[in-house]
Amino acid sequence: MIVTSRSRWVFAAALAMVALPAATEPAIPPVASLSDGVWMKGDLHIHSRHSTDSSNNSEATIIGFAEQAGFDFLGITDHDNHVNGDVAHHTWSDPEFRSDKLVLLYGAEWTTNRGHGNVFSARLYDHQALFDIRDARDAKILALKRKLGVHLSANHPSGKDHFGFSFDMVDSIEVWNSVLWPRNVEALMIWDDMLRTGRKITGRGGSDSHHGTPPSPDKATKNSMERTANYVGTPTTWVFATAKTPEAVVAALDNGRVSISASPYGPRVELTADRDGDGRADMMMGDNVKASGKPVRFEVRLVGGKLADATYIVRVIRNGEKFAEYPASGAGPVVRFADTPPAGERSYYRVEVEGPQTPYPQVPNAAGVAGKMVALSNPVFFNFDPTF
Repeated sequence: MIVTSRSRWVFAAALAMVALPAATEPAIPPVASLSDGVWMKGDLHIHSRHSTDSSNNSEATIIGFAEQAGFDFLGITDHDNHVNGDVAHHTWSDPEFRSDKLVLLYGAEWTTNRGHGNVFSARLYDHQALFDIRDARDAKILALKRKLGVHLSANHPSGKDHFGFSFDMVDSIEVWNSVLWPRNVEALMIWDDMLRTGRKITGRGGSDSHHGTPPSPDKATKNSMERTANYVGTPTTWVFATAKTPEAVVAALDNGRVSISASPYGPRVELTADRDGDGRADMMMGDNVKASGKPVRFEVRLVGGKLADATYIVRVIRNGEKFAEYPASGAGPVVRFADTPPAGERSYYRVEVEGPQTPYPQVPNAAGVAGKMVALSNPVFFNFDPTF
């Protein structure tokens, strides 16, 4: 038999096709426990005196306030450019950086020519290395971020100093910045844009307060709105953590088991889903499952902080578009709805809650300027690629 060059090529190509492994879908990890955890509340964006653009915000003042107001964790995120990247010998080494009641995260606001991002870590890390490559290409920064093992979050993505890097670099987005809700409308649009492309990115809040404890209203007439209304917990970020440890708080942020409320006293929104129709929730915010093509029953619950006789509007967002709106009232407001996530497509569901603001006694001006947004949930996901 005469073997031509063409026949050799055809044989080699066929052999290569046989040798290739069968294509497989990315393995979606199993849903974690819905009961083995505790809700913890905190603030993930606040500045102390180590940020030169803050006023009288000492770390002792911030931590003492948070302890007295019943917070569980705190991320003090000073600007790293104010100390040439040497955050470890400023914010973290300050003798006031200590608490017997709060989980304190190691962190800083990564302040660059392409915008700002917050870094969170359960343990000490080399922030100087991240500061030193702040103007590098995204791929180089991402490689270092992974090596350091830190959580990177895009700050105020639609405002001044918005995050100008690739969103493939981040683990979360600050979708609610400061007590002044209207400035965040575009941030939600950006978050939905990223989610629609298949990026499973957590939404979080942060007061971004640069000021000390707000004065009482009768002494605040000459102060700015932010000075008197924005402080620890405006908004409040809640995490469903497996333990009251820095590692568990960061893991909850990574996994999207997160809810945001206007203040620590406002209602927290929880979104769960029942996939098999047995009447019991089997997934919650942040969870990602393979859609079966069958109806899923969802439940929205407002927990704590509800004003008597108040009616809230629960808006369900599916894939970036309004799916439905429902009134919620009563002692323990609950909204239930059903939908069928397509078996062969990505989809997600998240919730927005509007209504009257619950007073925040320690920050008395907050409720009056906060606007209508009361709470945001993170999404539940179907068919998202966990490797993307």
